[in-house]
Amino acid sequence: MEKLIITAAICGAEVTKEHNPAVPYTVQEIAKEAYSAYKAGASIIHLHVREDDGTPTQKKQRYEECIKAIKEKCPDVIVQPSTGGSVGMSSAERLEPIELKPEMATLDCGTLNFGGDEVFVNTENMIKEFGKKMIDMDVKPEVEVFDKSMIDMAIRLSKKGFIKEPIHFSFVMGVNGGISGDLRDFLFLKESLPYGSTYSVAGIGKFEFTLAVASIISGGHVRVGFEDNIYLAKGVIAKSNGELVEKVVRLAKEFGRDIATPTEARKILGLN
Repeated sequence: MEKLIITAAICGAEVTKEHNPAVPYTVQEIAKEAYSAYKAGASIIHLHVREDDGTPTQKKQRYEECIKAIKEKCPDVIVQPSTGGSVGMSSAERLEPIELKPEMATLDCGTLNFGGDEVFVNTENMIKEFGKKMIDMDVKPEVEVFDKSMIDMAIRLSKKGFIKEPIHFSFVMGVNGGISGDLRDFLFLKESLPYGSTYSVAGIGKFEFTLAVASIISGGHVRVGFEDNIYLAKGVIAKSNGELVEKVVRLAKEFGRDIATPTEARKILGLN
């Protein structure tokens, strides 16, 4: 079985210091949390950025500052900017980080009802636009999957030349409006992937570690971090992203799965 790639989603766009005081906002805080995850075993930092007051932003300059600060502490880590941004941002805003030509970035392959009046819009034409931009900039997409139909969309658009194969998928499970975090649904997504794909699993909230175990034993990869879950265990708030990564490392060792270094992760994902 391949070594396990751990991704740390260190801050997201929605979780705040009111939820957990360790959620990073400033450049220095983001670099510190990235380092805590990297030191614990994460080879990918999934990155949203914030203004100093916590406001989500997709500004290229802010991403550049944060990536530089992360790389100073973690020189070989893979930094994966989000193109999801936050609800209500335009395509142009969301795509700004791609101008920095990162190794990877996320590509959301469908629209989702996040709750209330919040709709995370990703039309087919937007997905094509984002996919083409990533091809032009030589950025490998991580296809974000909130439901099975998004796998189908990615496969269809890859056949039309908007997403390069082999595809790396990320199952984001347990989000309001998306697929549940049940093991049944994890298997459904896994068995729906095209041959040669790789996948990672991000369980939201209480699903984080049960789905981590499912992915570890089935040959997939794992994403954890404050974007998805702020608890180390029920009622126990994690002090850092590194604590969440450390727990995944312990689980992986229990099941005999070694942890991939950033260099090994690049090879597995075809980034070399």
